[in-house]
Amino acid sequence: MKPGLKEKFLGGMIGSALGDAVGEMAFRYPERKLLGAQIGRLKELSYTDDTAMAIGLAESITKLEKIDQKDLGDTFRRHYRREPGRGYAQGPLAVFSLVERLGISYTEAARRLFGGFGSYGNGGAMRIVPVGLFFHDHPQIYEYASASAEVTHAHPVGMDGAAVQALAIARAVGLDPDKPFPTSQFLQELVEASRSLEILEKLVLIQRLLIKETPPDEAANQLGSTVTVHESMPFALYSFLRYPKSFEECLFSAVLHGGDRDTLGAMACAISGTYLGIDAIPPHWSGKLENRAYIANLAATLAETKLR
Repeated sequence: MKPGLKEKFLGGMIGSALGDAVGEMAFRYPERKLLGAQIGRLKELSYTDDTAMAIGLAESITKLEKIDQKDLGDTFRRHYRREPGRGYAQGPLAVFSLVERLGISYTEAARRLFGGFGSYGNGGAMRIVPVGLFFHDHPQIYEYASASAEVTHAHPVGMDGAAVQALAIARAVGLDPDKPFPTSQFLQELVEASRSLEILEKLVLIQRLLIKETPPDEAANQLGSTVTVHESMPFALYSFLRYPKSFEECLFSAVLHGGDRDTLGAMACAISGTYLGIDAIPPHWSGKLENRAYIANLAATLAETKLR
């Protein structure tokens, strides 16, 4: 049976967290055989700030059923204070500090970073899975995703990358994994939605790489795998589109070719888990995910709230 809405929401949330956790391990075990063996040995797969912030975003959405930037920033800050060791980047911490010291809004603080241009890092995209899921059928999903990113990443490219990632997740909600994957149509919709030249050029490059059947290592070199969103989100998207029918192959493609491995895994596996559904994620992996029950409950609550 094809996955229903709840199975897709579970797949997206659990998949993203698992990609994050395995990607973090790939920094120490950068070969497939070694990484697979380590996954098998560990009793628990621990996630990073990517998932901590996705959890915060899901909590805010389930509470308010909209994107409220103040509540979202407060939730992110609360999670950081409770678990500061998750590997947070300096950008969000600078935003939290400015808000506390100056009493300004999160978005104003975010716009003050990097010489007044804001961050175009991948932090807005890495956590976006709850937005892509909950607002998957909403005509303003691009605006909602941009607003959620703006709390910490106010540069237009940072917001565009997060919004395109959310749209990829949203499109995956509506697709049947038992049917052939519509690669060209899927990519074209993202191309038409993108609002920055940096992201647009990479989406067009993905099309060329897939047509040429470019292997992942070469694709990573051309698309990028850094902490900037236009040099990471596109390779995560490529990893999904090259292996749309296999969660495992998508994950390994995303995390085994250098760069920001945990965030690449989180972004790629958010789309893959959503498209394939929770049953396509190996249970001997997902069963080890830290805080799995709470993440699954959040996903179920998102789906139940959406279905009301």
